[in-house]
Amino acid sequence: MAIVEIGRFNRNEAHIVIGRLESEGIPALALDANASIADGSYLFIPVRVMVDEDDSEAARRIVAGAA
Repeated sequence: MAIVEIGRFNRNEAHIVIGRLESEGIPALALDANASIADGSYLFIPVRVMVDEDDSEAARRIVAGAA
């Protein structure tokens, strides 16, 4: 199993995207969500939303349709 990035979002958007994907049966996770939390710059660092490579096409279609 390999994970791939399907997009970079601000913290809130990333978790909304993850919830949408999971509601469609596609497991997803956020990377970098807590990066640099100690110095307060975490709000400026994009969060990468990752899915299994086998789910990436379906995930990208779902994200594109939500925009």
